[in-house]
Amino acid sequence: MSKEQALSDKKIQAIRGMNDLLPDQSPYWQYFEAQVQGLMQRYGYAEMRMPIVEQTALFARSIGEVTDIVEKEMYTFDDRNGDSLTLRPEGTASCVRAAMQHGLLHNQTQRLWYQGPMFRHERPQKGRYRQFHQVGVETFGLEGPDIDAELILLSARLWKQLGLLEHVTLELNSLGSLEARAAYRETLVAYFEQHLELLDEDSRRRLNSNPLRILDSKNPDMAAMLDAAPQLMDHLDAESREHFEALTATLDAAGIGYVINPRLVRGLDYYSRTVFEWTTNALGSQGTVCAGGRYDGLVEQLGGKPTPAVGFAMGIERLILLLETLDLVPAEATPTLDLYLLGMDAAAGREALLLGETLREALPELRVQVHCGGGSFKSQIKKADKSGARLALLLGEDELAGGTVTVKFLRDDRQQCSLPRDGLAAALSELLNVA
Repeated sequence: MSKEQALSDKKIQAIRGMNDLLPDQSPYWQYFEAQVQGLMQRYGYAEMRMPIVEQTALFARSIGEVTDIVEKEMYTFDDRNGDSLTLRPEGTASCVRAAMQHGLLHNQTQRLWYQGPMFRHERPQKGRYRQFHQVGVETFGLEGPDIDAELILLSARLWKQLGLLEHVTLELNSLGSLEARAAYRETLVAYFEQHLELLDEDSRRRLNSNPLRILDSKNPDMAAMLDAAPQLMDHLDAESREHFEALTATLDAAGIGYVINPRLVRGLDYYSRTVFEWTTNALGSQGTVCAGGRYDGLVEQLGGKPTPAVGFAMGIERLILLLETLDLVPAEATPTLDLYLLGMDAAAGREALLLGETLREALPELRVQVHCGGGSFKSQIKKADKSGARLALLLGEDELAGGTVTVKFLRDDRQQCSLPRDGLAAALSELLNVA
């Protein structure tokens, strides 16, 4: 057998780390997305939708060419014109590009949000995939600590709505200004050079290119050395310190608990001043479910005018896994059918289809499915029961002749009954308590 034949005979499956969302899972996603959409509307944030493919230069310039994302994780390819394109690994750079391209930033403030798939070629693991989905929030033109606080309060309200607030912890840090961070960088490199023997291979590689990321290492053999490293908070410029103190004062007044984590630096080059993460231990090892911060230099870095900006992103897969693990998805998030309509023969089947449309018109909230495909009465009743519907409506010769329907109670121990077709919607509304 040739290699081509072997490949053609092989079953085609999804790419590793890019998963199908099956019908029994989609209600959880719909529930989460509805909670997010409603919350964003209540806070006055407008939705953006950006393409999933961008010019590679957008991410190299924004994220930083020496980050793991750009060096190892991006899905990059040349199109037919020879242009280098990349499946977006994160949403902030795309949102900034779109806002700049469409003139949304000049002398304006913007509160924006988006959701959709992102792509990174990393090792798939529980709650982390190569195609993953994020909700992102970005604000532009606001430089005070009040908008930083609003984003944290908004995320805390989402946790409260979802029942997660007691299961997550807010971690805060400040990265200061670019100038303060550059001076701190020299101090940090000098410290690490004194402890070269303790640095792992990855940290040595980052020593001259991105030394702050070493602080974020999870290597337990380096923990004590990192804990003793100089802290950026001790090297902040006065304005950044004042900004951070105003933020924490607002959170204190709002009753939002937090932990100051001096090793929280975030993985992307464009952050400055405030950075924060919401983490949880409910999934086993500590995991981040939401992360963000201020990136006042990114718009200018991408060719725009200096524009203050702050935002965050949250991973939908990990949050839904958290909701499932803690059994926090409410029953109403997975609605069941109200009615299953079935006909005993072809004529009754056609009438059932028409009756279904009549009932949907009269009762827009009704969840009704009409049996298709024929079959015996016994097999149709089995499918009605399997559908999860509360009632089955039966149509046969007698019902067609008499202008009635037979109602079979699938979930309650009640005798079936007959109802007239005239006034059926009102009778079903009372039986099912739907408007």
